[in-house]
Amino acid sequence: MNIINKLKKEWFLVGMVVAIALATVSADLGKSGGLIHLDKITGIGVAIVFFLHGLGLSPTAIKAGISNWRMHIYIQVATFVAYPLLWVIFGDLFLAYMPAALAFGFCYLFVLPSTISSSVAMTSVGKGNVPGAIFNASLSSILGIFITPLLIQLFMGFEGVELDLMASIISISKLLLLPMILGQLARPLLLKFAEKHKSIVNKVDKYVILLIVYNAFCDSIVNGIWSSFSLEMLITVFVLCVVILLIMVHLIQWGARRSKFALADEVAAVFCGTKKTLAAGIPMATVIFGSDPKLGMILLPIMLYHPIQIFYCAMLASRYAAQAESVTKASI
Repeated sequence: MNIINKLKKEWFLVGMVVAIALATVSADLGKSGGLIHLDKITGIGVAIVFFLHGLGLSPTAIKAGISNWRMHIYIQVATFVAYPLLWVIFGDLFLAYMPAALAFGFCYLFVLPSTISSSVAMTSVGKGNVPGAIFNASLSSILGIFITPLLIQLFMGFEGVELDLMASIISISKLLLLPMILGQLARPLLLKFAEKHKSIVNKVDKYVILLIVYNAFCDSIVNGIWSSFSLEMLITVFVLCVVILLIMVHLIQWGARRSKFALADEVAAVFCGTKKTLAAGIPMATVIFGSDPKLGMILLPIMLYHPIQIFYCAMLASRYAAQAESVTKASI
């Protein structure tokens, strides 16, 4: 009974493992563009999560989140300075011990912008600064359109890239800002209903994350990550991705605490500052690298890093949520 109770308490982590296990046997079902079009379903789910964020956030909280310039600078520096510095410091080492295309794949991973949906969803689960996370995830995506190609050119010598800035801004607005604005507009009508069903509303973002995890692993399997490369190479890249993620998470945590960030701001900084986008990373790679036959090897690090970051950050979000609840109880 103790084991069953423990599993019920940690249902979210159990769900993560189940989602990964299901992906191994039903990748075609859960892949993007598959039979159930899970990528579209998760997109709708993310929109619902943001609508609920808008519904639950007071205008005062939104203003406070957006005006927190210290946190904004910290997150963008982590994304576009700290990560690229890893290549500056260790790039020669990568090139010395692995194929050039794979080494450049790590370079590409380091210069990518943050994710949008999962960064905000993880921040929500971890009881972090959601308005600040939304602002920074959106800003990172816009900045990445310019900064990522520039850093690739600087580090790898590729020519400049033309990307559709307006299309990206419109896409981000549809994904994040529109649902949140609608939630704000619906706040006078639906706030009491949401508060009455708080136990259900608070779990919606976790359900969406489980779907994102399932979709991410299905895509990884369908794209041949686990069969197109040697076992030794996969293990090497996997271990490096885990080590890089752990180092950056703890480095950003340490910096946030040294900067005396509130716990909610630390949560947003960790999840926005350590995430790297796969959704934007693959289309950008096809533009930057064109029809390079080694594109699969270049994309391998981000393809592995993506599900690893979701899985680890989901566990971390649960810990942050428990910590936030403990702080709230202690203050009562």
